[in-house]
Parts: sequence; C-alpha cells; structure tokens
Amino acid sequence: MRRILTVLFLLQVLLTQAQQPELMALMQQHKVPGLQVTYSKGRSTKTYALGLRQAGTGQAVDANTVFQAASLSKVVLAYAALRLLDRGLLDLDRPLLAYAPNPRLAAEPRAARLTARMVLTHTTGLPNWAAYPLGPDWATSELRLKYAPDSCWSYSGEGFVLLQHTLEQISGQSWQALAQQEVLGPLGLTRSSYVWQPAFAANASFGHDAAGQPTDVKQFAAPNAGFSLVTTAADYSRFVQALLRGRGLRPATARLLRTPANAANRCGVPPSPADARVAWACGVGLVETSRGPALWHWGDNGDAKGFFLAFPGRRESLVFLANGAGGLQLTDEVLRLFFGPGEYWTTQWLAAEK
Repeated sequence: MRRILTVLFLLQVLLTQAQQPELMALMQQHKVPGLQVTYSKGRSTKTYALGLRQAGTGQAVDANTVFQAASLSKVVLAYAALRLLDRGLLDLDRPLLAYAPNPRLAAEPRAARLTARMVLTHTTGLPNWAAYPLGPDWATSELRLKYAPDSCWSYSGEGFVLLQHTLEQISGQSWQALAQQEVLGPLGLTRSSYVWQPAFAANASFGHDAAGQPTDVKQFAAPNAGFSLVTTAADYSRFVQALLRGRGLRPATARLLRTPANAANRCGVPPSPADARVAWACGVGLVETSRGPALWHWGDNGDAKGFFLAFPGRRESLVFLANGAGGLQLTDEVLRLFFGPGEYWTTQWLAAEK
C-alpha cells in the first residue's frame, strides 16, 4: 500500500509539473495575468495558482486570492432556492409576484406568470439586464419582458435578481445573509462573499481588459445574486462537489440539478450543432460531452471570467477563475489538459449565444 501511495504521489507531482507550463502559456496567449484552477476527483483535490493579481506588479496569485465569480454567482442562488423548496418555503411553480410585489414590473402584465422554475431555467423572457452597464438608477428602473414567459431560453440576470428579491422577502434577510446561512457557512466557504469584505483587501485580484491591462478590484457594496460573488477556485470547487453529492438537499430535489427542464431552445438564436448536446436544469447547464454527461456554467463580468464543468458519475470537477477578459478563451484547452482529449461543446454553444 505504501508503495502504491508513493507511485500515485510521484505521478501527481509529474502531472503538476507538466500542467503548469501549459497553463502559463495559455494565459500569456490570451493576455490573462492571473488564474486559479481547482481539479477534484473523489477525495483528491489539486489547486493551481498562477500569475499575478495585478499585471505589471509583483503581486502573485495564490490559493487564497479572491476573484470575481461573475455569473457563477447564479448557481449558488439556485442551490439556496432548492434548500428553501425542501423546507416548504418556496414553490417553484407559484408566481413570484404572489410572494411579494416588485415595483419594477408594475407596468408589465405578463410578469404575473413568472415563477422560480422559469428563472432557474432562463425561460422568464426577461432581458439579461434592463440596461448595461448597470447605472445608479438600475435597481429602480422599469423592467419589461423581451419574450413571452416560458416560450424559449433567454439568459437573464434580471430573472435571478427577481428571485433574489423573492427569497429576501420570504426569509426576511438580505441575500448576503441568506447565502451565508444556506450555502457559504454550511459548506465552509470562508473566502466567499456577495459583498466586499475588508479582509479580502490584502489578497484580491484586479480585473484586466482584453489587452491585459488592469481595471480595478470590484468592491460590491450590495449583494447581487447575478454577478457579485467573489470567491476562490478552491471554495467554489467545494460548492460544486456539494452539488454533485446533492449535499443538503432531498434526493428528489438534488435530481432537479441533473434533469433537463428544457432543451436550450434559444430565443432568436439560430440552432447550432452544439444545441443538441446542451440542455438546462434548475440553475445549471447540462452538456453531453464525449466523456459523458456533465454539469456546467460560465461567468463573465467583462474583466473577469469563470467556468466549471463537473461529471456527476465520477464526482470529478474542474473550476477555473481568470482575472482577464480573455479568460473563457482558455476553456477548451484547460478542459482537455485535465480531462483528456474530447469534445466538451460548451464553448461552441456559448459562441452561438453571442
């Protein structure tokens, strides 16, 4: 047994030495100054921390550096909503406005049909954002549907903000407090928050534009379930592994994370070869890869990107967080570096979404 463990350790060391130069080369190619990658399989986890928190400085990324999670934030809201479902506090098919009115939708009669299930499967018909970039009046701006509810798939951050508002009304807590209670605290995600924490200041990543030039460190003052989570790859990987195990959820509820609610029949987007391989569950994407069925999601805050892919049958997952606008361009090569050659289809699907 000791000899086997020694061989496995040496293989892991050799793998680490082989992967780091390839990751650094990909970062340089796509002008991404800093990167965290966490690969997990069963009880084994390896985190890579590469590059710089801010280009042009000596501020190195380490395993505790916090990055913007961008839209990976949404999956945490989905998990929290399913926990409230299990306690009978949320009905996925009850209209959200029956829980609490929302002044932004007062002039939109079709909003009375919107449900949590539609939000989690991106079929509300709401726009991604009513206005972008989000200005100081965004939170009180009028909100109109682009498409009929439940008619087609259309990615919507506004939908997740609507569900956030509903969960806040149900629980009587801010989204930050509810996320801490339902997800971050129970899973031990100590380097994760939807609002800025002073403790992050000494080891936070800047964003970077397409040329690799620094933008700023985002210090979100108000929680937004659509994009404001800051975290580490190791923290988020623990969350993804909890999703794969269905931790904290009833078995039937956990299956909602792995069961297609709809094919991604996209509003106004011509079908692509990837569409046949992608569907949507309650809060997470599903994809049929050449290595089997997987869960996935991406994050895009412009100057920071994130991504995960996870195989339920093997409890195998990969999370990466990149502090540059080119971060998602790493996706296919990073997946093949850790999971092996094959077709993963997510970047092809996202390319058609643009």
